[in-house]
Amino acid sequence: MEQISKRLASLAASQTLAMSQKSSELKAAGKDVINLSVGEPDFFAPDYVKDAAKKAIDDNFSFYSPVGGYKDLLEAICAKFKNENNLTYTPSQIVVSAGAKHALSNVFLSLLNPGDEVLIPTPYWVSYPEMVKLADAKPIFIPTNIEAGFKVTAEQVEKMITSKTKMFVLCSPSNPSGAVYTKKELEDLASVFAKNPQIFVVADEIYEHINYVGEHNSIAQFPKIKDQVIIINGVSKAYAMTGWRIGYIAAPEWIAKACIKLQGQVTSGVCSVAQKAATAALNGGLDYPKQMTAAYKRRRDMFTAELSKIEGMNVSVPDGAFYVFAEISHFLGMTAPDGTVIKKSGDLAMYLLTEGLVAAVSGEGFGNPECIRFSFATSDELLKAAAERIAKALANLK
Repeated sequence: MEQISKRLASLAASQTLAMSQKSSELKAAGKDVINLSVGEPDFFAPDYVKDAAKKAIDDNFSFYSPVGGYKDLLEAICAKFKNENNLTYTPSQIVVSAGAKHALSNVFLSLLNPGDEVLIPTPYWVSYPEMVKLADAKPIFIPTNIEAGFKVTAEQVEKMITSKTKMFVLCSPSNPSGAVYTKKELEDLASVFAKNPQIFVVADEIYEHINYVGEHNSIAQFPKIKDQVIIINGVSKAYAMTGWRIGYIAAPEWIAKACIKLQGQVTSGVCSVAQKAATAALNGGLDYPKQMTAAYKRRRDMFTAELSKIEGMNVSVPDGAFYVFAEISHFLGMTAPDGTVIKKSGDLAMYLLTEGLVAAVSGEGFGNPECIRFSFATSDELLKAAAERIAKALANLK
């Protein structure tokens, strides 16, 4: 008799991974699918990173690594925070995990108790609420929309705080919307949390370097709340190292110790060779991330211009990350050529996949069911073709 745990039964599958899987299945069946569902760079890791990994293998880094990470990687992360963000951390405040997703999970499981509430603005990355539920806490959503730039205000957040509020999750630049909070907006939020010292701020900054509007601002820059802030970051997006699985947190030392205690029982230290590669990435400067960001900006400008030509497609030009989160309520209620009614964003995503051979992700998984997410982390040629396919498929809806 199959009987999975209640914990797992209540967990939703990742819609981004599910759509990527469907895209792969169609490709395997010989269909010419353009995959705009996946959230990863289409670039390769820089050569100096690969060289460092090869050297680590030759130098026999094949034994268990320290649970929290190698000392040289912890020091490289601290130097990154000092040089790039003007933030001071010590190695004892850093924990290296198997990707930023693992780092987030460690934080939620280390700090949340049953009944705790976690404030999450919409749209949110698909895994935030599921991770919170795994920690037996309750996600509380703060709605935003395209007119607000998909950003919450300090006033909105303050109104949602209750005696059970334990945490606030901030993603800037945002997946899926590409919204980037300004220094003033972050300062206003910080003032709210300074009045509520019992609330932790989990700042997901994995898209830090994919920013089209200037330097990145971290909410940890405000001294009055720095001890409440837990920064989540990693090398996946900035250095095109998604498969290397290196993420990290920067937090008060007692939180870092708690995450190490948890990780020690679940995974132990992460891949030794990948850690050496990540050290080289962080010590290698920002030339490579800047080159990728310049390419993403060019793609963003072209792709959003093409999508904006489609009648009924409401496009918000993202300030960061590599996604377009388009509002598509105009198409809801329409009928496909085969008679299928487009009742929700998921129906439209499936229609675009089967009829247009373009994979996108429904906004339902991100908390905004009237939207759909397209990734522009692919070539200019494929983006141009995808926009044409999307326009053609949507024109066939009646």
